[in-house]
Amino acid sequence: MKRAKALVLYSGGLDSILATKLLQKQGIKVTTLSFKSYFFNSGPAQKVIDFSEEHLKMVKKPKYGYGKNMNPCVDCHILMLKKAKEIMLKEKFDFVATGEVLWERPMSQNPKALRIVEEESSLKGYLLRPLSARVLPETIPEKMGWLERKKLLYISGRSRKKQLELVKKWKIKRYSTPAGGCLLTDPGFGKRLKELFKKYSKCDGNDIELLKLGRHFWENKAKIIVGRNKEENKKIKKLSRQGDILIEMKKYPGPLTLIRNYYPKKRVSQKVIKEAQKLTQYYSTKTRPLTENIKFATPKYPKK
Repeated sequence: MKRAKALVLYSGGLDSILATKLLQKQGIKVTTLSFKSYFFNSGPAQKVIDFSEEHLKMVKKPKYGYGKNMNPCVDCHILMLKKAKEIMLKEKFDFVATGEVLWERPMSQNPKALRIVEEESSLKGYLLRPLSARVLPETIPEKMGWLERKKLLYISGRSRKKQLELVKKWKIKRYSTPAGGCLLTDPGFGKRLKELFKKYSKCDGNDIELLKLGRHFWENKAKIIVGRNKEENKKIKKLSRQGDILIEMKKYPGPLTLIRNYYPKKRVSQKVIKEAQKLTQYYSTKTRPLTENIKFATPKYPKK
């Protein structure tokens, strides 16, 4: 029997770990593939692709819409698998596999969604889901005899009982929680992102990184971001760019505040600056009763 080569989408979560092990136990030569974007980090895979810019573009206008929050899971899977298909052809892998489980996630892992993902990624017949293979149509790797269908699984639904049984059986020690690393599934972050898209649809990666930090306040199309601690202050300062205004306390410890203007060709108004000053002073708890201890930091112009 031919020893087939499989490219496995690998997040480091339990399902992707189990899918990998199921293939390895049948003698499949596995290479793991992970993706990195502004919204999630890569898993501990052998191959890592940073598709941050392309992913952000998709997140702004997903063809199949969002899930409960701002997570376009169907479109995200399609994009990942399109990239996987390119690698499969270039490096002569025989098929692609994922840790997807039928009905584990109502939006992105129902029969219709799984079929759409397979077809739109141009992997029809070459996309294997080992954990649910026996409740899904037979794939080309199975038909070709590269592995035995009866040794694959038939998991369906949200219960993790079967997966946890395998954890115990195979003595798996570490794995991440389902979707735990994707900020798009977080309600608070999703609300910030949705508002940013509404105010400024041309936002870039720098804007997204700022969403992860501080307290956020909008004044029409100007945004005020107030750091919550010393570490956030450092990160906010590092992300500041030409045209931003940085505000900090003159004599007392406190937050670093950044003003970013999303009005095209229009300066930040004095009203917005005064509001940012008030917020800076308010969140510096030692100086809340004081009124004249605020200074402007020199606007930072990042190096090219």
